[in-house]
Amino acid sequence: MTLHQVDGRFRRSPRWPVTVLAMQADGSLWDSLVFNGIDELDVEAVTHAFGTVDVVARGRAAGAACPDCGGFWERVHDCYQRRLRDLPLGGQNVVIWLTVRCFICDAADCPRRTFAEPFPRLAAPYARFTTRLNHVLDTLGSHWPDGPAPVWPPTSVSGPDG
Repeated sequence: MTLHQVDGRFRRSPRWPVTVLAMQADGSLWDSLVFNGIDELDVEAVTHAFGTVDVVARGRAAGAACPDCGGFWERVHDCYQRRLRDLPLGGQNVVIWLTVRCFICDAADCPRRTFAEPFPRLAAPYARFTTRLNHVLDTLGSHWPDGPAPVWPPTSVSGPDG
């Protein structure tokens, strides 16, 4: 395993070569395909390997509003990466690697010290799928031939005695 430096941090290099898409330089194309109508994101890189398109993105805003006090803060405490599955694109799986910043709330009367940058039009907090993939999955589940999709495991399971 080899390490290379990205954004000041060391990351593992893949064992196999990764093919970089030729469309990587045109960020506006990826903004229109993957992030249609979501203006708060910047696409940093797009790679394609083993049937998956990886889109690396981060927030564009200088700061964010605290969910408790509503104050706008720009001081960054930390950042982390979220992995979001999105709708397939051209028969390829799409994974969005979203860098989320955690901001410090400096308001003295606010109970919250840190909070994560929200992306409500892209995904709900703690979600693993984008909102548009969730919408498609909900639509498919509600159009099951015999009504709503069955729930597994069944809610009532009869024992060996019947």
